[in-house]
Amino acid sequence: MSYDALLWLSFGGPEGPEDVRPFLENVTRGRGVPPERLDEVEQHYQHFGGVSPINRLNRDAIAAVEPLVDLPIYFGNRNWHPMVEDTLAEMARAGVKRALVFPTSAYGGYSACRQYDEDILRARAAVGENAPELVKLRQFFDHPLFVESFADAVREAAKDLGEHRLVFTAHSVPLSADQAAGPPEDGGRLYSRQVAEAARLVARELGVAEYDVVWQSRSGPPQIPWLEPDVVDHIEALHERGVPAVVVCPIGFVSDHLEVVWDLDTEARDKAAELGMGFGRAATPNNDPRFARLVAELVAEHTDGVPARRLSEFPAYGCTTNGAFCATLCCEPARRRG
Repeated sequence: MSYDALLWLSFGGPEGPEDVRPFLENVTRGRGVPPERLDEVEQHYQHFGGVSPINRLNRDAIAAVEPLVDLPIYFGNRNWHPMVEDTLAEMARAGVKRALVFPTSAYGGYSACRQYDEDILRARAAVGENAPELVKLRQFFDHPLFVESFADAVREAAKDLGEHRLVFTAHSVPLSADQAAGPPEDGGRLYSRQVAEAARLVARELGVAEYDVVWQSRSGPPQIPWLEPDVVDHIEALHERGVPAVVVCPIGFVSDHLEVVWDLDTEARDKAAELGMGFGRAATPNNDPRFARLVAELVAEHTDGVPARRLSEFPAYGCTTNGAFCATLCCEPARRRG
């Protein structure tokens, strides 16, 4: 099957102080996030001049992938400009009939996978009958290049620390969302199980037998249980156990966007300094040349029939057409059932 383009589909982020509040309102629309939480998160963005690095990082990654694929690459976002609806309209005007879609998430779950299907559905509906056919690439948390990149990043972060504890972290989600992650027949918790598997694969590559998997960036109402423990709370617990230093690996993220530079490089690092602990933070893969090769390999699975490279026994989910979900009720948000 032939393809005319690659759509790079991401979360989006503000690129100036005046963008921050409308961006956050887009992100949280319909989720019941209290205004005071938006006020708090807005200050995180304003701390960095109202600019999230995510759009720049995506453009850098696209530039690295472009020489490796024989397709024009278009960039669209869910929550901020360039919005995916506008990008898909541009693709239609350019005559694109069938395109691959690279979502900038390695995992399954509602926010990590199904929401990108919803983005595709929404964008195609906005464009109408001339909308290109869109084939979303698979999840890649267990791709060898993903694992190797993180393993080398951990080595670099740990090289001057001496004795330390390795802590993997990913974005927390409500327990109900994690329980609903994946096709129901698989028993749920696909997201947290995939994160645990990615951590295991990286630890195995490093030869590390003992490590922790924790969570960060919780944003929901306090009465709703989310995946725990929080990374900052965990650093305090490690300190109480006498651990002298910690290396934090943001295994759940592909780029150093604001939740990484605030939650880890600011809050977690500051907590470690307050406790007198050594602290290292592994880089995300975005700027590693292996990440560009990974994307090119995912594309080649479709354009050239290249065999998929995977290190786990998990089913290969995520590859769907025109916003279809992987299975009936797959990653269905609890609030939408019934």
